[in-house]
Amino acid sequence: MSDPTPTEATDDELRELVTRLTLEEKASLIVGEDFWSLPEIPRIGLRKLRVSDGPVGVRGVTWDERDTSLLFPSPSALAAAWDPEVTRRAGFVMGAQSRDKDIHVLLAPTVNLHRSPLGGRHFECYSEDPLLTARIATAFIEGVQSAGVGATIKHFVGNETEDDRMSYDSRIDERSLREVYLLPFEEAVRTGRVWLVMSAYNRVNGETMTENSRLVNDVLKDEWGFDGVVISDWMAVRSTEAAAEGGTDVAMPGPSEVWGEPLLAAVREGRVAESLIDERVVRVLRLAARVGVLGDRTPATTTTPDDAIATLREIAARAMVLLANDGTLPLDPTALSRVALIGPNAPRLSAQGGGSAHVNPAHVVSIPEGLRAALGDDVELTLTEGAFTHRALADLSLDTAVDPESGEPGLRAEFLDADGNLLSSEHRLGSSLMFWPDNIPAGATLIRLRTNVTPTVSGTNILDVRGAGRFEVDIDGTTRTIDMTAPEGTDVIETIMRPEATRIEIEATAGTEVAIRVDFGRGERFFMAALGLGWANPRRSEEDELTAAVEAARAADVAVVVVGTTDDIESEGFDRANLALPGRSDELVRRVAAANPRTVVVVNAGSPVLMPWRDEVAAVVWAWLPGQEGGAALGDVLTGAAEPGGRLPTTHPAADTDVPVYSTARIDGEHHYAERSSNIGYRAWALGDAAPAYPFGHGLGYTSWAYEGVAAKGDASGVTVEVTVANTGDRPGREVVQVYLETVDGTLWGRPEPIRLVGFAALDVEPGARTTTTIDIDARTLARWNEREATWATAPGTYTLRVGRSLGDLRLSTDIGL
Repeated sequence: MSDPTPTEATDDELRELVTRLTLEEKASLIVGEDFWSLPEIPRIGLRKLRVSDGPVGVRGVTWDERDTSLLFPSPSALAAAWDPEVTRRAGFVMGAQSRDKDIHVLLAPTVNLHRSPLGGRHFECYSEDPLLTARIATAFIEGVQSAGVGATIKHFVGNETEDDRMSYDSRIDERSLREVYLLPFEEAVRTGRVWLVMSAYNRVNGETMTENSRLVNDVLKDEWGFDGVVISDWMAVRSTEAAAEGGTDVAMPGPSEVWGEPLLAAVREGRVAESLIDERVVRVLRLAARVGVLGDRTPATTTTPDDAIATLREIAARAMVLLANDGTLPLDPTALSRVALIGPNAPRLSAQGGGSAHVNPAHVVSIPEGLRAALGDDVELTLTEGAFTHRALADLSLDTAVDPESGEPGLRAEFLDADGNLLSSEHRLGSSLMFWPDNIPAGATLIRLRTNVTPTVSGTNILDVRGAGRFEVDIDGTTRTIDMTAPEGTDVIETIMRPEATRIEIEATAGTEVAIRVDFGRGERFFMAALGLGWANPRRSEEDELTAAVEAARAADVAVVVVGTTDDIESEGFDRANLALPGRSDELVRRVAAANPRTVVVVNAGSPVLMPWRDEVAAVVWAWLPGQEGGAALGDVLTGAAEPGGRLPTTHPAADTDVPVYSTARIDGEHHYAERSSNIGYRAWALGDAAPAYPFGHGLGYTSWAYEGVAAKGDASGVTVEVTVANTGDRPGREVVQVYLETVDGTLWGRPEPIRLVGFAALDVEPGARTTTTIDIDARTLARWNEREATWATAPGTYTLRVGRSLGDLRLSTDIGL
């Protein structure tokens, strides 16, 4: 599909290289050499090709706090900017950091849709709308690949939820599949020219996606012309012949029980044609040429831009959504003497979600840190947690925990064999540790953590031990055994991101060291391991903590309450149980609001939560999972130094019973999706009677807007819409003009056809100024899938274009004949 470029190779060159390889060498190139790489073959000029998880940062080939990465706002936040250029910049910075880490392929973006708000990876996906998802994803891909790094669009396809993801069957009718679930992938291939596509764990219409020849071979490769690599999700390939014939190009990770030697045997025995292997090797070599690890090509020399931190801060602020405001925001520091910062997420910002997207930033700007800087020294800022909602305690502090061997801040991690012999030992800076197969010494059957903690407060301190398995915990010579073995069948990512936790009370004296040793092992070789230690000083009862928050709010000019989720609520590996905020968060908000009418609520979450108090507070800011600069960006937004320029990329419900597609459980014990499933998100809401708390596209900002005119011209081959808007406020502002299309009677080809997004544009306008923006809608966006003809077509007739600030605030309309 792509024309050869200076970094690409011609098909003739690639096929000539294949003829020089042995069958064994060819088979080695289509399965991981290890967890994160494909092998080198020096005699044809092929060097090692490394991949890394995304999409909120480039973790690299280790999960280690000593190997830090930039932490970006969550993808749902990027989509909230409704600005492909912003996302393209984010993609470029991520691609540049990939090159700094010697990474050639980034496993991002995730373009599955917000089908149910309970989906565990909702935060990692862009939107409930396929067009918005496609436009944002394509820009991200272009940004990453402009840095010489391959982007990987995932998970192909129908992988919108996490529970039972290894086995569920997504039953999707063809029109829904084409118009909704495949659309972001198609645009990424046809427009974004993405270099890799990752196949999902699940089945679609009965066929496992790593074996789904119709969707992978016929649609992706043949119909769309995809010439890149189809890489499996990790351990998603579960067959030899079926996966090879079904279109999978590379099985990850390696060594594999079903590819490698089993695939070689299948070729030798004639069960798999060698020509199939050759075609896959051609694709791998084409990718190697593109990323600069083949022949005399060299990887791009792109480096992380000097303004990367400032870019992350700007993106985080631009993504934040002002859901409600009675004029309290923005805050004027010169008019304030005291601000009460309250809430469980105030001292512990949820900067990212959980799962394979998780990275280790060098520093996260906390909300107290960011708000203090924004308010200045003349405003007193008090901090009260108000409610205890975190499942796990905060990690050990480097101010109080010391490695007993080196005396450095942190802890000592040791690996022992079955006879108790020390195999290796290392100093660690963090106490939430993840060990992959590549960094566990051969023969290790036990991991030992040792640290000395010096409490800062006398009384009942709390240690928590986290992990999945059996632990022996020794505290100052007193030993206990803890069994936290995960139930059979638990998703491996769930054991990592939401491990069991046991809390141990320790009567301690401030300044007196506590020696801690934790042994973790199963008596057998580790595949991977995740374990952690947390600590909490003596604290008030829940009721006393709530009372303290109310008193702090009453004594302040403004109360800022930060509530939200955590990375063990929003994570890969499992779906959420419900949409409620954890613990007593709702009660906290209501009691603080009753004590101070100038209560601003900040919701720190990547996916919708219920906000039953939303009409009882002065303002609501949706801050997302904002990445490492989240605290600074929030300070900018609350004080008006930056516009909260975001618009919701998904509908937010008022009650969970209102959500059209709520449950993520299977239907009839087998099928994950219902038939005729194109109507998700706002399109499903349009078919019901319930009104959401906040509609798709909603966001206020700090100025006011007038929509003064709309004009449209064109036909089924394309339509041009011109919209004139004016900033009628007294400060610069950012507006997102949204264009929707609907049929006259709400049906098309015999089935409901609710209103749908067909175009948008983000504008920055000075106060008192007006501007006219042009939004082009191409033929493909206008068309729908005609099942009878098995092609894209636009039904002739009159349609209505509606224009406005959100789906709930459509101000102009015009008819057009197509």
